[in-house]
Amino acid sequence: MSTFRSIVFSSVIAGFIVGLIVTAVQQFGTVPLILKAEVFEKAAETHQHDAATAPQAAAAGHDHAGHSHADHDHGAGAWEPREGLERNAYTAAANVLTAIGFALLLAGFFAVRSGATGESISWHEGLMWGLAGFAVFTIAPGFGLPPELPGVPSAPLLSRQIWWLAAVLATAAGLAMIVFRRSVPAAIAGVILLTLPHLIGAPELEHVETNVPTSLSHQFMVAVTVTSLVFWSLLGSLTSAIFARFDRGAGPSA
Repeated sequence: MSTFRSIVFSSVIAGFIVGLIVTAVQQFGTVPLILKAEVFEKAAETHQHDAATAPQAAAAGHDHAGHSHADHDHGAGAWEPREGLERNAYTAAANVLTAIGFALLLAGFFAVRSGATGESISWHEGLMWGLAGFAVFTIAPGFGLPPELPGVPSAPLLSRQIWWLAAVLATAAGLAMIVFRRSVPAAIAGVILLTLPHLIGAPELEHVETNVPTSLSHQFMVAVTVTSLVFWSLLGSLTSAIFARFDRGAGPSA
């Protein structure tokens, strides 16, 4: 039970700290780029709406007016957080919950590792685990499905989710075989697993039309990658350090 408390407490504390730090980093990195892309997205939607409704207006003005009003009301009914404090609060909450979830996963690994070796997990080892998480959840799937801004068309969501999950699982399994098995056959199998999702290829559209500048998309990819690196580095090192402290404190009474 003491180990379970150490896992939970360290995950909540580390996840809360990292979630807030990453939220602050996003305010200077990804958020401004998303807001710029939304301007292009709304401009494109307005242009498409005007182009689609112009022939209808010429054919039946009064009917078009009625349908236009209904369409506008339907679009206005879609809820989204208001800009400013509300949007930032939802972003911070999502980041904290995500960080706590991944911290629970890391702390569980730390508990198994320390239980097997009998030694406390250092923050250096936690950092390495965090970098492994960065490779599994960001680098590997990012090669096939790079982060995309609003207004950039993409393949169907379900197919992208399936490929993303397959890439994450294959990368995690491949790294585990290479690092923990430490044999030539295991290393070969690990390399095969690492490359298999990319040999199959991620789902993508044959032709993409968007008015979002390519330079903006590239900046967003870099910003997301750097933010993710900060997230995983801090999460791994903080979770391991806090877990080790709780675990040492719980040891004598266990």
